[in-house]
Amino acid sequence: MARKTKDRTADPILATNRAASHEYHLLERIEAGIALTGTEVKSVREGRVSLKEAYAKIENGEAFLLDAHISAYLPASRENADPVRTRKLLLHAREIHKLDRATQSSGMTLVPTRMYLKGGRVKVEIAVAKGKKTYDKREAGRKEEARREMERARGAVRG
Repeated sequence: MARKTKDRTADPILATNRAASHEYHLLERIEAGIALTGTEVKSVREGRVSLKEAYAKIENGEAFLLDAHISAYLPASRENADPVRTRKLLLHAREIHKLDRATQSSGMTLVPTRMYLKGGRVKVEIAVAKGKKTYDKREAGRKEEARREMERARGAVRG
């Protein structure tokens, strides 16, 4: 009897930071593990995560995720940690060094773009980002609106 294998091509996305692509130019992305408590993992699997105001930081050769909100897991009332506590990111030393060098230049920051499951483990995608100016945001909005108009026009021609 053949053994069934799981399709790992589509990792379940638990949370996304849609505001990141609006506020920043996302230059380079890197996958990082994250150190969570047991109740946090259960809450994350339920999708009770917000990355909207989160950012990453390198301190003393270690990477940390700050201001990511992971809601309390209701069945475990006593064991819940602070929802916005600082969480350690699990990266290789060379990756941390690379990210540290990237953020040394002015205007660069580390922004989490999404949180997902990979092989049963919670992963965070971190992007090296540069802040957009107001006119960049307006231009991006115009391009997105033009793309939507083209999609609508294509749909009208087909139907």
